[in-house]
Amino acid sequence: MRFLDSAKIYIKAGDGGRGCVSFRREKFIEFGGPDGGNGGLGADVYFKAVDNMNTLIDFRYRQHFVAKNGRGGAGRNRTGEQGEDLIIEIPVGTVIMDEFKEHIIVDMNEAGKVFKIAQGGIGGKGNAHFKSSTNRAPRMAQTGTEGEELWVWLELEILADIGLIGLPNAGKSTLISTITNSKSKIGNYAFTTLKPSLGVLVYKEKQIVIADLPGLIEGASEGIGLGARFLSHVKRCKAFIHIIDATSDIKKSYKTIEKEIANYDEDTNNSISQKPQIVVLNKIDLLDEDELQEQMKILKKLTKSPIITISALQKEGMANLFHAIEDIFDGLDSSKKAEEKTEWSPLG
Repeated sequence: MRFLDSAKIYIKAGDGGRGCVSFRREKFIEFGGPDGGNGGLGADVYFKAVDNMNTLIDFRYRQHFVAKNGRGGAGRNRTGEQGEDLIIEIPVGTVIMDEFKEHIIVDMNEAGKVFKIAQGGIGGKGNAHFKSSTNRAPRMAQTGTEGEELWVWLELEILADIGLIGLPNAGKSTLISTITNSKSKIGNYAFTTLKPSLGVLVYKEKQIVIADLPGLIEGASEGIGLGARFLSHVKRCKAFIHIIDATSDIKKSYKTIEKEIANYDEDTNNSISQKPQIVVLNKIDLLDEDELQEQMKILKKLTKSPIITISALQKEGMANLFHAIEDIFDGLDSSKKAEEKTEWSPLG
């Protein structure tokens, strides 16, 4: 299935049904009076976040969503049937914005979350409603009001515990395929990964969702290459694994990614660069011991984050990586509990 993380769609709630003009007609009742019923309510339109979708590709082929109108009223004071509500399912993590992308309407960040995006119209009054002492036989009824209509943008932002970041061909797809149930496309050339994919790492009864994000390049924060389109997926992750090719220019590789994330933070008022990070030196099977030590010496001068050496292809160093991931999430859990304790502690 192709990945699509942005779509513009048109939404129209149902119109209210028309009120009915009718008069009671029964044997031996010459002047039965008005008995026209009201029109039914137009259908509302809702968004529902579901966790069995991971792309907005369906909205490329269907861009108009129109809910059913309410039925017209009928004689004998019968109200028209209400239109059946329209529920549009979207992936968890979808942000709904106005048509100009100036305002966020709602962030559908939890599975099962439901949000009414458009209100259906009200049914028109039947002629029974207009009966009065001065007008015993009204021959008028209302049309229903129109349902709300609008264009909205859907922007999908991947929800994951850990994001894999790094330059193209650093080995992110190989790593996520090795440690999770993901089946990312793997190849020895740049930009193998052109779309985010998710995998689940089960470690010591913990389920950790890991996102394999497309490789970034210099200038990504300005839209070069795959650009800011995929940097937006990074901001929801709780922590990151920064993967570096051990055979590359370590200093340049590390600083390129860190610079792009810092620039994106500045442009979007995010704090991605402040989140926990594990630096992983991959492809160590291609270096001898002296070369590896030299690369490690360079990397230690660049970062205070934990550094793990692995070969994702040969599955070397996986245990150390698992422990580092567990340490980060233990730290996040401790921080969360401390915040909760501080928030609810009694004064005095």
